[in-house]
Amino acid sequence: MRNPIIVALDVPSADEALKLVEELAPVSGGFKVGGELFTSAGPDIVRRIRGLGAAVFLDLKFHDIPNTVAKAVAAAVALDVQMLTVHTCGGAAMLKAAEQAAQESAWRLGHTPPLVLGVTILTSLDASALSDIGLDHDVSRQVRRLANIASQAGLRGLVCSPREVADVRQMVPASTQLVTPGIRADGDPVDDQKRTLTPREALSLGANWLVIGRPICAAEKPRAAVEKILASLA
Repeated sequence: MRNPIIVALDVPSADEALKLVEELAPVSGGFKVGGELFTSAGPDIVRRIRGLGAAVFLDLKFHDIPNTVAKAVAAAVALDVQMLTVHTCGGAAMLKAAEQAAQESAWRLGHTPPLVLGVTILTSLDASALSDIGLDHDVSRQVRRLANIASQAGLRGLVCSPREVADVRQMVPASTQLVTPGIRADGDPVDDQKRTLTPREALSLGANWLVIGRPICAAEKPRAAVEKILASLA
C-alpha cells in the first residue's frame, strides 16, 4: 500500500524541519509545509526538502481574486510541489483559475501538475463557529456544498475532516484525492481540533492521505510514532 501519511512540519525553523525530514522520509509519504514554516524559512525550505527527494504538500490555503491565486499557484509549481491548497470559499472562478494555472505552469516547466486541493471547512471549526461567521451551521452540509463547487470547477482533490470524508467520497469522482487532517490515534490529545478520527477509521471511510502533525513532531521519538501509526493500518 502506498504510504498515506503526510507529516505536517509544525516547527518554526528550517533546521528543525530538515532534521525531521531526514529522520522520517523513509517511513512517510510526504511532508506538509504550512504557514508557520513557510513564513519563517521561505521558499528555500521547499527546495531543500525536494532536494532530499521527499514530496512536498504546500499548505498555504490561497484565497484571493482569481488572477492573484493563479500567479501564486504558478509560483508554487515552479518550486516543484506535489500538492497545494486553495480555499473553496474563494468561489468557482478562483478554483478554475488555480487548476488551470497548475496545469499550464507544469506543462511549461516539464513538471507533473501538482494536486490542487480545495479546503472545505477547517477541522478547528464546529457548528457554533460556522454560525458565528454567517455560514450554514450544519458542518456536513456546508462541506458538501463546497466540495461540489470544487469538483464542478475541475479540482482533483479536496481537504476535509475525517468526519465528512465518507459523505464527500460518495459525491465526487472516484479519482478525487481526499486529504484528511484532524487525525488522532486513540488516546492522543485532540488539541484544537474539533472533528477527529483515527488513521484507520479515516482510510476506511475513503480518505487517500492522512495529514498528521503534533502526534508525530511533538513525540519523543518521531520515527517510532510514525511506525506505530503504520502498524495500526496493517
